[in-house]
Amino acid sequence: MTTTTEESVELSVSGMTCAACATRIERKLNKVDGVRATVNYATERAIVHLPDGMRADDAVQVVRNAGYDAVPAGQDDPHTVDVVAGLRRRLVVAAVLAIPLGNLSISLALVPALRFPGWELLCVLLALPVVAYSAWPFHRVALRNLRHGSSTMDTLVSLGVLSSFGWAVWSLVAGSSGGGYWLGFGVTDGGADAVYLDVAAGVTTFLLAGRYFEVRSRRSAAGLLEALAGMAAKDARVLRDGVETAVPAARIATGDLLVVKPGEALPADGVVTDGHSAVDASSMTGEPVPVEVGPGDQVTGGTVNRSGRLVVRATAVGANTQLAQMRALAQQAAQRKARVQRLVDRVCAVFVPVVLVLAALTLAGWLATGHTAREAFTSAVAVLIIACPCALGLATPTALMVGVARAAQLGVLVKGPDALEASRAIDTVVLDKTGTVTTGLMRVTGTTAFSGHSGHDVLRWAAAVEAASEHPIGVAIAASAEAPPVTGFEALVGAGARGLVEDGLVHVGSRDLMARLDITLPAEALAWSAGLGAATGVFVARDGVVAGGITLQDAVRPSARSAVERLHALGLRTVLLTGDHEDAARAVADEIGISDVIAGVRPADKVATVERLRHDGHRVAMVGDGINDGPALAAADLGMAMARGSEIAAHAADVVLVREDLDVVADAIVLSHRTLSTIRGNLVWAFAYNAAALPLAAFGLLNPLIAGAAMSLSSVLVVANSLRLRGETLGSGQGR
Repeated sequence: MTTTTEESVELSVSGMTCAACATRIERKLNKVDGVRATVNYATERAIVHLPDGMRADDAVQVVRNAGYDAVPAGQDDPHTVDVVAGLRRRLVVAAVLAIPLGNLSISLALVPALRFPGWELLCVLLALPVVAYSAWPFHRVALRNLRHGSSTMDTLVSLGVLSSFGWAVWSLVAGSSGGGYWLGFGVTDGGADAVYLDVAAGVTTFLLAGRYFEVRSRRSAAGLLEALAGMAAKDARVLRDGVETAVPAARIATGDLLVVKPGEALPADGVVTDGHSAVDASSMTGEPVPVEVGPGDQVTGGTVNRSGRLVVRATAVGANTQLAQMRALAQQAAQRKARVQRLVDRVCAVFVPVVLVLAALTLAGWLATGHTAREAFTSAVAVLIIACPCALGLATPTALMVGVARAAQLGVLVKGPDALEASRAIDTVVLDKTGTVTTGLMRVTGTTAFSGHSGHDVLRWAAAVEAASEHPIGVAIAASAEAPPVTGFEALVGAGARGLVEDGLVHVGSRDLMARLDITLPAEALAWSAGLGAATGVFVARDGVVAGGITLQDAVRPSARSAVERLHALGLRTVLLTGDHEDAARAVADEIGISDVIAGVRPADKVATVERLRHDGHRVAMVGDGINDGPALAAADLGMAMARGSEIAAHAADVVLVREDLDVVADAIVLSHRTLSTIRGNLVWAFAYNAAALPLAAFGLLNPLIAGAAMSLSSVLVVANSLRLRGETLGSGQGR
């Protein structure tokens, strides 16, 4: 029995313009014996599992043979141009030239009195850069499709632009026979053909704008994987024979002793063997308060050491760390989303060939019935122009741009059509707790005095000691009261702080600190500590006697309850999902009106929870803010990130929530649903218009000039329908 080994490589793919391109590349790769591949249009990445004996270069060659380009991820491709910058330059050229061209060609073509010598040549010169340079991405894809015997919307765009431009140039050079074209109220003067230059430039500008915004949003979304990779420490200090040696993190081996100083990220998962410190683990657990660690405690790579020096024995390195697994989970989730096909691409796969065949039949039919070549060509060009999918191309980007602008006014940033499509059938909203439902900031919620002291003094003494502290609990206490002067301040790593306040030695810290100082806790202090529930408590001792306790909690956003009520009014189920402990999660859930609570979860558990809900038939929206939420946001049908959270969460999400008011979650869902409805209405109109107009053009009832005007009118109607989104008002329970 023979065994085969399999290598997995990641390729960066360039040249894709639609989801159909990703499908084509994936199909080509999977035709190779032993290869399993998935291609992600959104992130422009391909994951290729190679059989034994096949190299990454072989997979790259397969992609290139399909008409695209690829390099192993992480390598610079000298042949790859910055696509976003290139599209932006082409769009600027098209927009700058199309405006004067439109005014000149229409006014001069239809009003002979305004014409001047050489006006036709001026129009051609203005249109030429738009058609040849700005529209080149459409022409390039059309040529590639031709080589592979396929067609997309780019094919029809290219043909429509070239036909309208070519017909105008040919008419201007060869001259028009007859007086012009019948417009319903009379016949135009000769030279009216020049108006097609405006059609060519207008189609290019509008569709190039849509392509530019689409590509930019896809590039932004692809930043999640790079952001996760950027969290990992690049270097480490390995302790060998008592000597610290700096090595690249990639060379760490399981069992190595790692020295981590304050402010540094942990380079691997491990167990603390020496030292005490507060470790910021919010990236992994969502806990707002740094975790106190000491010998024997588990720590995770990518978390940040906030205070003391730690020596950590590595237990998981490289791809086995929790951070690396988070990146893998996010990548798998993105691959799932890449299989979504856009409606326009699917329909155009049938629509484009039908139009091309109809144009050819129109030309042949008119010639076969004894008409002149000019009459036959005029009707064929009318078919191409009337079918040119300007309205189809505008249907999504115009509604999206207007919807995005309106959403931005409401504090919602929508990244692209995928988010709108996903919002349509959302039935479950999963809310992260820390930083999403809550502010992520600790605040003092109560002070209790013991041993005859006053609560006012207890808080003052604690605030004085914590005035110089950088710990989140200390900062919250210091901000809660006016503090007297303190001398002899000392931070007690992993336990609290102390200092001299008003001639008394004050200790502020945990129950463990009191035990270390041999300070006895009275019965009332023990009862207070046992009844904290979801809150965090610290003790305040003065001259060796427990004077009181301070209660702190992560503040719930004021809008959280009303937001949850709105989501329920929309018929949506809500779930609170958090890495925090059960008591804290349940207390927050009860306060805001959520009954479903899942607490104490790691990032992988968050992804598993989202996937389980989806497997059960639910369409899930995930709302989060932390690094640990990134993979779950990517795995959900609709990812929504709080803007003031981590950059990774914003990269992973489909929607970014800028407004601090949590009601923005319901606003985003309602507005996304209405924008999607507008897009679908636009598409229905555009397809209906084409279906009705194509036969008229084929039978010669629409000359190219009327066809161009009708095409422009359909675009105007699509834009007008999209502009209705500007006046959308969102209220509780509306929009579904």
